[in-house]
Amino acid sequence: MTDVAANPKVTSTDYAHGISFGEAFVVWLRVAMLSFGGPAGQIAVMHRILVEEKNWISEGRFLHALNYCMLLPGPEAQQLATYIGWLLHRTAGGIMAGVLFIVPGVIAIMGLSYIYAVYGNVGFVEALFFGLKAAVLAIVIQAVFRVGKRALRNRVMIAIAALAFIAIFFFGAPFPLIIVAAGIVGFAGARAGRPEFAAVEHGGKGNAAVDSMMDEAVPEHVRATPARALRVAAVWLALWLIPVGAIVFGLGPANVFSQIAIFFSKMAMVTFGGAYAVLAYVAQQAADYYHWVQPREMLDGLGMAETTPGPLIMVVQFVGFMAAFRDAGGLSPLVAATLGGLLATWVTFTPCFLWIFLGAPYIEKLRGNKSLAGALTAITAAVVGVILNLSIWFALHTLFRQTVPVQGFGFSFDAPIFSSVDVPALVLSIAAATAIFRFNVGMLVVLAASCITGVLLRAAGVI
Repeated sequence: MTDVAANPKVTSTDYAHGISFGEAFVVWLRVAMLSFGGPAGQIAVMHRILVEEKNWISEGRFLHALNYCMLLPGPEAQQLATYIGWLLHRTAGGIMAGVLFIVPGVIAIMGLSYIYAVYGNVGFVEALFFGLKAAVLAIVIQAVFRVGKRALRNRVMIAIAALAFIAIFFFGAPFPLIIVAAGIVGFAGARAGRPEFAAVEHGGKGNAAVDSMMDEAVPEHVRATPARALRVAAVWLALWLIPVGAIVFGLGPANVFSQIAIFFSKMAMVTFGGAYAVLAYVAQQAADYYHWVQPREMLDGLGMAETTPGPLIMVVQFVGFMAAFRDAGGLSPLVAATLGGLLATWVTFTPCFLWIFLGAPYIEKLRGNKSLAGALTAITAAVVGVILNLSIWFALHTLFRQTVPVQGFGFSFDAPIFSSVDVPALVLSIAAATAIFRFNVGMLVVLAASCITGVLLRAAGVI
């Protein structure tokens, strides 16, 4: 484990250990184009490409970064991409990775929002992505197995993961509470010298690129200093809040653009637990308080976000689009809608860069603290339980057309209505899982084959 404080500074521009900026651009674009399936699927894609295929970052450091991102408000997968991009190529690399992660979703949802606003439905999109969702489900399940195999190294870690899953799935426990509880247990266990709480070591195919770089000498951009923190905070707070202040001051607080800027800025600070935890709040506020969309339209927007690349929280772009489309003022409705969608995206994602660039140097420094490393190790186990919960949520909405809430004795969860099983989706998911687990077929091949199958099934009238 590397102690940042114990290593000398390095000012070389070869921060990425031979990985060029252009090569990184291509890889991050590939990650972005494959980032379907919500945070579990996106984390699975990054883990497979960055840890297993490219060996850019070790298992231990990947999980260490993921733990931090899971603690932050906002989409953890996009923040994880920003974190790793920052490690590889400083601030420019973090911006590239974070922006590329959302660009395909921005383009796709913007195009679909135009179609939705003009024609009223996007049913054909579901047909195009039917096969894709089945393949993503298999990839998500693979992620649970792969991450769980490395993180759940003993009975204590297995117990933490199981308790985290039970708490969030059956009892709806708040995500931050689960993470804090796991962190306290891990911190106490490491302080007591329990070997079960030792940090996850590097692992992987030899020493990964980032870890080799950090073992030789700590780059200047990774070293935490108060001066750097002040500069980062000043720049990113200005990029986030100055546009919000200018809009509110110039147009007035009652204007739809002011409401979009303020609401989604507040949301960016409270969206702990990822998109799943905040979508109900966004839907309630957007439909019932602001009346920007109808509940059915909110579900349609979520369907767009689920079946296009990028974070599920990209549904905010659809909400901002429809809000400005219906209250365009003196602008063309489609022009206003475009600006509204982009504004919602800006104030949602700009804070994500602030959290990473401000906190990541301190998180890297904590890798040398055994007690805090123990806390993050326990959090890693809890995250496996959370990913399992997300996987089941995704499976329920992929394989079954209907679910029913089950409540009693303090617990509440959605159970499938087995008579509503989507047989084509089930068969295609099993086929994709068999290809991945049994025959070790590549992810791109499975995704492409599943998409083609979905289109053929729709053409044949099966779905």
